[in-house]
Amino acid sequence: MIERFEAERSRMFGLAYRMLGSAAEAEDVVQDAYLRWSGAEREGIGSPGAWLAKVVTNLCLNRLTAARATRERYVGFWLPEPAPTGALGPLESAERRDAVSMAFMLLLERLTPAERAVFVLREAFSYGYREIADVLDLSEANCRQLYGRARRRVGEAPRFDAPGEQRRRIVERFLTAADSGDLAGLERLLADDVVAWADGGGKVNAALRPVAGRERVVRYLAGLAAKSGQGVEFGHADLNGQEAVLARRGGELVAVFVFEVSGGMIGGVRTVLNPEKLSHLRELAGS
Repeated sequence: MIERFEAERSRMFGLAYRMLGSAAEAEDVVQDAYLRWSGAEREGIGSPGAWLAKVVTNLCLNRLTAARATRERYVGFWLPEPAPTGALGPLESAERRDAVSMAFMLLLERLTPAERAVFVLREAFSYGYREIADVLDLSEANCRQLYGRARRRVGEAPRFDAPGEQRRRIVERFLTAADSGDLAGLERLLADDVVAWADGGGKVNAALRPVAGRERVVRYLAGLAAKSGQGVEFGHADLNGQEAVLARRGGELVAVFVFEVSGGMIGGVRTVLNPEKLSHLRELAGS
């Protein structure tokens, strides 16, 4: 029955990632689910997909309780761990791509574990309230209440209205300017009210607070490039439904820049520098 499990793997990873904001932890949850699947009496499993969704959701709920305490002690600004867009399940609409953006994943941090579970199952996987109630062992009425609270806390998903090709051109221009040290070129790509966030997790030097404003962000990016030293190579990637840039030194991934593009300009730059949060991408790339 390993084939049946593998058929559900991508969906389970997408569910766990949206619940936890960590690709590495999501992989661990999927592996734990596999161990439970291997030891289960399959004759009593009416719907493998529903059974696995329940297992994964409850494993994530257990982890979220511990994660909340850990994040309260986190050094600097916490960002979700970047994940390849293609690993996050069907994203056939712009709204669904926006809903896996780093900006939206941060909004999910406002929710209690139960609210997050209901919201993710409802919004990302189109579960009905009866199905959600079965997964969480709650009443349908309770699930409706949790969803309503979650919807109010999250609000509307951030919208990044630039078409895919336009976003790619803007990021390619960013790459060209970064490679050549063209600060004026970088500045022309940024909105007046651009904001940059960095996550070093206390492992590497990073700004502990958001940097706001075009001139300040340009200086910040220039300083970040200078700290990175010589021999840094930049490449393009599609992460969290957004255009991103990978920075490598000596072939090793050292930073990920995820861009929020709206109105033809870069309005947000989220930089993941914490090496622990880059390990999953390193493993995928073999670097």
